[in-house]
This record gives sequence, structure tokens and C-alpha cells, in this order.
Amino acid sequence: MRQMSDIVRNQKPVTMPATSTVRQACQRMREQKVGCVLITDTQKHLVGIFTGRDAVGRVIADGRDPEHTRLSEVMTHQPRTMPPAQSAIDALRLMHDIGCRHVPIVDHGRVVGVVSKADFRGVEVDRLDEETGFWERI
Repeated sequence: MRQMSDIVRNQKPVTMPATSTVRQACQRMREQKVGCVLITDTQKHLVGIFTGRDAVGRVIADGRDPEHTRLSEVMTHQPRTMPPAQSAIDALRLMHDIGCRHVPIVDHGRVVGVVSKADFRGVEVDRLDEETGFWERI
């Protein structure tokens, strides 16, 4: 079973300060071809996450101006995280349980990567499907 450390090895997650604007974050996400930006403080400690879903649900749908809306206003504060030693199936379970597509990987308080559903192989997805089906039958 793969560990998170295998998936995020050599990864350089997209990070930004909370004072950045939504427009800046969306531009970075487009440039880097990623679905989220991790919001960090000056010591690279995670303080939030901003995703494409947030851009739609918390900015556009609410009629906010992306040019003047700060990430601190619309990010998910203190998102659920996992350490690099956790297994890939644990990350998939967490995503399933809380209904998200991205999980930041944090080691000793510092961001080391982020995983998304697209990072997982068929075997891991199949195992989650089996587990989910098992619990639905009980």
C-alpha cells in the first residue's frame, strides 16, 4: 500500500499568503494546472485551502469581486490534513467522508504536499469502493 510520502515526493505545492486575492489564486491555479492553493503563513504553516469549488461557491455565486476579495475571506480555514506516513487509502477515506477533493499533507506543522482524487490508482479506488459498499450493506 502506498504512503502519502510516495505520492508527494518532490512535489512543490502551490502556496500563497492569505492576503492574496481570489483573482491571483485563480491565475496561479490555471498556470500551474492545479485545483487548489494552500494558504500558508510566513513559516509555511498551513492556515487554509482555496479550491476551484470555493471560487464558484464562495466568490462567483455570492457576487464577490475576485480582484478585491482576499483569500482569508473565502478559504477553508484549518482544513483537515494528513501526515506523510498515512496510507493512500486513508486519504481517499478522508476525502470520501468529508466530501472534498484535496487533502494537504503536513509534516511537523509544515506543508509538504497536497493530494487529490486524481492522484490515486485503480487499486486504491477499488478498495474504497469495496469498503463503502460493505458499510452500506450492513
